[in-house]
Amino acid sequence: MKNGTSDFAGDSIIRGGQPKPVVITGGSGFIGTNLADRLLSSGERVVLFDNLSRPGVEQNHKWLRQRHGNLVQLEVADTRNMGAVSLVLSQASAVFHFAGQVAVTTSLADPRLDFEVNAVGTLNILEALRSLRHSPPLIFTSTNKVYGSLSEVALTMRGEHYEPEDEKVKENGIDENQRLDFYSPYGCSKGAADQYVLDHARLFGLPGVVFRMSCIYGPHQFGTEDQGWVAHFFLQAMEGRPVTLFGDGKQVRDILFVEDLVDALLLARERAHDLAGQAFNIGGGAANATSLLELISLIADLEGAAPRLLWRDWRPGDQRYYITNFSKFRAATGWTPKVEVERGIRRLHAWLQGAPGRKKPWPHFDYEQVFP
Repeated sequence: MKNGTSDFAGDSIIRGGQPKPVVITGGSGFIGTNLADRLLSSGERVVLFDNLSRPGVEQNHKWLRQRHGNLVQLEVADTRNMGAVSLVLSQASAVFHFAGQVAVTTSLADPRLDFEVNAVGTLNILEALRSLRHSPPLIFTSTNKVYGSLSEVALTMRGEHYEPEDEKVKENGIDENQRLDFYSPYGCSKGAADQYVLDHARLFGLPGVVFRMSCIYGPHQFGTEDQGWVAHFFLQAMEGRPVTLFGDGKQVRDILFVEDLVDALLLARERAHDLAGQAFNIGGGAANATSLLELISLIADLEGAAPRLLWRDWRPGDQRYYITNFSKFRAATGWTPKVEVERGIRRLHAWLQGAPGRKKPWPHFDYEQVFP
């Protein structure tokens, strides 16, 4: 194509009556790779729409091609390119929209880029779908950052973690009734995209669903301090580099293993027409909560030594406590996480030991069988 390269070829993808493929924007990223692998393993065809700008994504795409061959196709383009978006989505059976700018720090350094990628890119997706006679389902991944710093949630400190003073919040977490408070440019851009999806569903009948996600982790994650921090902590420790903690390390997050997220995404696709126009908080919930210091202890147990820690000031808008209340999605679909923290962390560690770019070879075992 004019503004990108592709092994996806227009109408030929459905020539001969073949089923339309699933399109995953940001499809070579961490979540996209795991979803694509699940779909491809079940015999579905997948188009990865990705500009390949994030470190590690080319390795993920190579891995998918090695496993699935021509069932997976790549469109190297950007969601800001309306022509590329329209061409690919015109032939989609479903769309999972993961592409985006993911770092709060990048949004502070370049708010315009952040807005164009997250808000304009999402609007391009929506308008391309709205132009179709029959829009396929759209699942959009938003973020818990749309709730801001949650400074109004009163907290107390217990050991190495914070917990809410309100017993109901402590037991159940944050639900979708929490007021929106975007705080950072990243929160603004994702919040705008989030609302565009909801309003296109309500006003134009587009079968769009929003996931406001907490911390996702698992294989094929090449994490940084700003995004994918669970894998980032591991990689720093495994390479003998220090881990930087902002604040006091006692802030709490619920973490969700990526296989459980994939289950939720597929349920949302299956029931998109019933769930359309709704936002759902998706995460590991109270049963899968950990503070940063508690996670460091788990890493130390697996690595045999604790990583060196560097301390920095709190970052603006950082949530001291965020636990997902996913009861709304559970009530709608029956979904609940299956992989608890210790088992998921061990599986991520096993994968990272043989991840591309490391000196060790790929492991010669199936980590899912070793840590089922």
